[in-house]
Amino acid sequence: MSKRVAAVTGSRRGIGLAIAKALAKEGYTVVLSDVITSDEAQPLVNELEKQAYSVTYIPCNIANADDRRHFFEKIVEQYGRLDVHVNNAGVAPLTRLDVLETTEESYDFVMDINLKGTFFMCQEAANTMLACQKQLTADEYSPRIVNISSMSAYTSSTNRGEYCISKAGISMVTSLYADRLAAYGIPVFEVRPGIIMTDMTTAVTEKYTKLINDGVTPIKRFGQPQDVADCVMAAVSGRLDFATGQVLNADGGFHIRRL
Repeated sequence: MSKRVAAVTGSRRGIGLAIAKALAKEGYTVVLSDVITSDEAQPLVNELEKQAYSVTYIPCNIANADDRRHFFEKIVEQYGRLDVHVNNAGVAPLTRLDVLETTEESYDFVMDINLKGTFFMCQEAANTMLACQKQLTADEYSPRIVNISSMSAYTSSTNRGEYCISKAGISMVTSLYADRLAAYGIPVFEVRPGIIMTDMTTAVTEKYTKLINDGVTPIKRFGQPQDVADCVMAAVSGRLDFATGQVLNADGGFHIRRL
């Protein structure tokens, strides 16, 4: 049996890198991806290979159709299979603006990557997996897709409305593909990170620290990228396949409604 292959977008740092490492530890060959060039990513690849991880890197701007197509073509050309695809790549608005002032430029920037990009990456991943199913037996091939959204999928932040809308849209993308691919035995899951310690939250660490200490989440600590990676690993373990379309909240209990 060929070694299982997993692809993770937006994986040069933070949540994506934690997911990539977790998959590599489980024996997957992991395709890292981001918008930086292969030469720029080489030090990261070298570092992970020193840790005995099997990794490679393929650049991909998920908002670009040619990049998306090339990404999956390259994976099939190099490995002949794709067992796990994790849509993690995403951006926040370059400037936080009240919804009364949000610009079309900011809206399009966020939506093109977070929502349109994720939708069409799911489409490419699904068609790649369907093609692989014709070449591999069910005993050796059980593909899965995981979309990383956010607690912002259902939480209003009026100073970054375009981000919230994009993440809410990813929830429907997950439902649509879980529905469409169920007949082919390809589960699709969504993981919703909460307040996670990453580069994206660096500028608001003080604000979130106070919220956490005041009890905004039942578990009173920042989430770590590994907390999200653990949910992804649960989703791809095979133990949740009958729960296709399921949302896993990596949010310290934020989703719990409390009085």
